Amino acid sequence: MAKTITFVSGKGGVGKTSLIANVGVALAKNGFKVLLVDADVAMANLSLLLGMQSSPITLHDVLLGESNIQDAIYDGPAGCFFVPSGLSLETYRRVDSERLEAVVNSIEERYDFVLIDAPAGIEKNVMSAIAAAKEALIITTPDSPSLADALKTKLVAQRLGVNPIGVIVNFFRNEKGEIKPKDISKLLELPVFGIVPEDPEVRKSFMQENVAPVILRKPNSPASLAIKRIAEKISGKSMGVILEEKKPGFFSRLFSFRRKK
Repeated sequence: MAKTITFVSGKGGVGKTSLIANVGVALAKNGFKVLLVDADVAMANLSLLLGMQSSPITLHDVLLGESNIQDAIYDGPAGCFFVPSGLSLETYRRVDSERLEAVVNSIEERYDFVLIDAPAGIEKNVMSAIAAAKEALIITTPDSPSLADALKTKLVAQRLGVNPIGVIVNFFRNEKGEIKPKDISKLLELPVFGIVPEDPEVRKSFMQENVAPVILRKPNSPASLAIKRIAEKISGKSMGVILEEKKPGFFSRLFSFRRKK
């Protein structure tokens, strides 16, 4: 049976959708059968990042009871599978998001991982996206507003019987004034699953003529390497990420030379 994980944030603009797309691709590239589900039925963006916004049958149709979930599963990049959400506001108003949990339960045994992209906030559609998984990863940026919303989201997940397994700190610059990952971990009482640095290549991924996750465009960029480490932590399988060793400074080389003599 699959590990079902909802990526949640509370606050919008923290890079949650980009993270889930890239983590899903990283897992798929390493032999796992991965299903990505865009559960943001109001403001679907995952399909845009994957270049699949023209899919004829979407999660909207499934939640309306007009289509079978199998008809809404498409081949995504790097071997992953994808359930897009609809872009129509008309169908969104009629969608029954509470059906999502049953839909996920009906197909999860066919995959190693089912990753669900939840909307931001804590309204009904968010609750349904969280409840559809057994575990949740909390996404935050290193600032107070984002962290406050992350804490609320964690509490919501727990009340729904979903296990928050960790936090991912995104857009980290290591600047003065940012909340340190260790302090974020302490406040949320969750382990840090990854620290993804601010990386201009992530933004460029949205600006290309052919939009694609950064892990495919620039697999060795700082953000891509951090995402691979997150995939390693989620799966327990090495992705072959080599940590760059810091070169010794002048004085350390000098003293090392003296010790050898």
